[in-house]
Amino acid sequence: MQGVKFLSTRDNTQTPADFCDILLGGLAPDGGLYLPESYPQIDDATLNNWRNLLAEQGYPALAAEVLKLFVDDIPDEDLEGIAQRAYTTPKFASEEIVPVTKLGENLFIGHLSEGPTAAFKDMAMQMLGELFEYELARRDETLNILGATSGDTGSSAEYAMRGRKGIRVFMLTPAGRMTPFQQAQMFGLDDPNIFNIALDGVFDDCQDVVKAVSADAEFKAEHRIGAVNSINWARLMAQVVYYISCYLKVTSENTEKVSFSVPTGNFGDICAGHIARQMGLPIDRLIVATNENDVLDEFFRTGNYRPRPSSETMATSSPSMDISRASNFERFIFDLTGRDAERTTDLFGTQVKEGGFTVEQELLNDAQVKFGFASASSTHANRLETIKDIYEAYDYLLDPHTADGVRAARIARDEHDIDTPIICLETALPVKFSETIQEAIGKEPEVPERFADILDAERIVKDLPNDVAAVKDYITSSIKNSEV
Repeated sequence: MQGVKFLSTRDNTQTPADFCDILLGGLAPDGGLYLPESYPQIDDATLNNWRNLLAEQGYPALAAEVLKLFVDDIPDEDLEGIAQRAYTTPKFASEEIVPVTKLGENLFIGHLSEGPTAAFKDMAMQMLGELFEYELARRDETLNILGATSGDTGSSAEYAMRGRKGIRVFMLTPAGRMTPFQQAQMFGLDDPNIFNIALDGVFDDCQDVVKAVSADAEFKAEHRIGAVNSINWARLMAQVVYYISCYLKVTSENTEKVSFSVPTGNFGDICAGHIARQMGLPIDRLIVATNENDVLDEFFRTGNYRPRPSSETMATSSPSMDISRASNFERFIFDLTGRDAERTTDLFGTQVKEGGFTVEQELLNDAQVKFGFASASSTHANRLETIKDIYEAYDYLLDPHTADGVRAARIARDEHDIDTPIICLETALPVKFSETIQEAIGKEPEVPERFADILDAERIVKDLPNDVAAVKDYITSSIKNSEV
C-alpha cells in the first residue's frame, strides 16, 4: 500500500512533502503543522489481519504495519526493523508493550507507561529515536533537537536520543514547575549530546521559545534544528498505533465500538485518537480530560478557544497538563473547518495571538457529533478523590493525570449516555507524583526497582532567562563546543 504525502495546515497549495522530509523538520516553513494529504483508511479485512498479527507477533509487528500506511520513502523491511528496535523488552517493562487492564464500570486502563521513563511519551519517542538515527545516517547529516516539556516529554526524548550518533537534544523546562522525580530523570543525565535548560517561566513560555527559534528559518537551517514535541508528525503517527492496539485488545469483533478518555494539555495524545477515528477505527467518543487549565474543555463545551497568558496558567498536581495553548489543536481545527488553510492561518496565525477565537455553532456541533468529542475538567480535590476511590475499589493506583482521565470518563458517560467501553489512556506511573499519591491514599507509591536510585544523581542543567536570544546563544555555543 502506498504511503501518503503531507501538507501544512496553513498552506495546502504547495507540492505535498514526503515523510522523511518532514520527519527532521517539525514545523512547516509557513509555521503550520504537517498532516497527511488524506488519511489512509482501515477496512474490515485490515482490522482482522491486525487482530491476528497483534495476537501472534505482538505490538512491534502491528506498529510496522501502521507505519507502512504513512511512509513510502523507507523500505518496508527497514520499517519493520525500526519498529522491532523501538519496542523491546526490557526497555519496556511488559512484553505486551501496551497491556490493558479492566477496572470495572466498563472502564479500562491502557498502560502507556511501561517504557524507560514511566510515561506515555516513551511510546512515540522510542520510535522517533529510531527514525531519526536511521534517516540521519542515510543522509550523512546531524540534527539538533529543540523541545519543551511540562514534565514527561523531555525525559522521554532524552532517554530515546541519548548516545545516538548525529543527534543533540536541547530541552527547555519551566524552572521549578516539575516534580522532583521528573527533574531527576532529566537533570540526572550526564550525556555529551543532552543539554537541559531551565527557563524562567511556565511551559507555555518554553513552547513559545521553541516556536520562535523554529520560525527563524535562517537560524533553523544553519544549526539544523529539529523537533520532538508533538508538533512533529512522526510522534502522532506512532501514537495512532496504541489506539489500534487497545481497541483490538478490548473487542472481539470489528462491529464493536469503544471510547477513549485522554488526559491532555497540548492536544497531542488525543489528536492521535482523532486521526485513528478518521482512519476508520471504530471509536465512538473521544473524551478530552483537562485539569484546572481547562482551555480545551471550554472549547468543546462552548466553541470558545481562549489561550491564557503564562500568568494565568496554574501550577497543579497534574503538572504535565499545565498548558494553556495547545499546539496540536491547530491540526484538529484544520480538519474541523474542512481543511481550510486560509482560515486556519487566520485563526492560529492572527486571532490566537490576539486572544483567541470562537467557532460558529455548526462547527461546535460537528466537533461534538461528527468528530465525536466530549470533555471534562478536574480540580486537585477531584483527582485526590478519584485516586482514593479507584484504589479502594479496585486496588489499583492511578497517577494524577490518569485520575483526571477516569473522572472525565465518568462525567462524559453520564452527560452523553455513553454505553461503549471507555479506555482511559494512562499518562505516567504514580511514582512520578508521590506527594499527591501520599495526600490521596495516606502512603507513597512503591518505587519500581529500575528507578530506585534516580533521585540520588547529580543535577546537570543550565538556568536561562525567558529570552529567545539567550536560548539561541546557548544553542550556538553548545554546538560549537561539542561533537556528536
